[in-house]
Amino acid sequence: MPRSGQTPTDDWLTPLRAGRWFADLGEPAQRALLAEARCVTLGAGDTLFRRGDACDGLYAVLDGAVRIGAVDAAGRDLLLQVLGAPHWFGEIAVIDGGARTHDVSARGECRLLQVPQAALQALLADDPLWWRHLGRLLAEKSRALLAGLEQIAALPAPQRIALRLLALAEGHGMLAPGVVQRELALNQEQLGAMLALTRQTVSETLGDFEARGWLRRGYGRIELLNADALRALADQPPKSSGRPT
Repeated sequence: MPRSGQTPTDDWLTPLRAGRWFADLGEPAQRALLAEARCVTLGAGDTLFRRGDACDGLYAVLDGAVRIGAVDAAGRDLLLQVLGAPHWFGEIAVIDGGARTHDVSARGECRLLQVPQAALQALLADDPLWWRHLGRLLAEKSRALLAGLEQIAALPAPQRIALRLLALAEGHGMLAPGVVQRELALNQEQLGAMLALTRQTVSETLGDFEARGWLRRGYGRIELLNADALRALADQPPKSSGRPT
């Protein structure tokens, strides 16, 4: 179960500033956002919230990773995304006042930052500029989502995988300039679930990339060794006769 506690805000500023959205807020707004924040620790597999739950605030990953998913009508567990530090999430319910849209649980032990809903509502009431700040966060997510959907629809498996690995390393464009995460906290089954690819296809493709020296696979992680080579593959124009795998 989640465990909450207070931590000095200076301990949070450095990791959070690796994210573009938070870094762009500027120090006064950063400290205002964190004024009533608290640290939440999850154990492996712990659920933070489920689809349909009431909104309890905005979250950021300080270390570790969370999985975003849902259960379909057939009872299958669907993985949509794995988020590591310093990603923020939960803004949809904050903006529209509705229920949570998906399930969020800990991939392993992780530490999160929670800005409670009451504190956010106070910020929004005191300074309407915060609506724009939250809108920018949602817009960044929307850009990444649309790019991912386009990749799934148009590209063969190797390019899809290369692009998704690069997107994860670059925080889907949400990391501060110059920040790159070369060790990714996910396995090939999770990668396949995000890209609508079979585990066998992902395993074969990653094996080929590993043989070329582009990455290294470990238990529950993928380390990127040659991002330039992955980028060169990802940027190849699709063949006119090719079809998505």
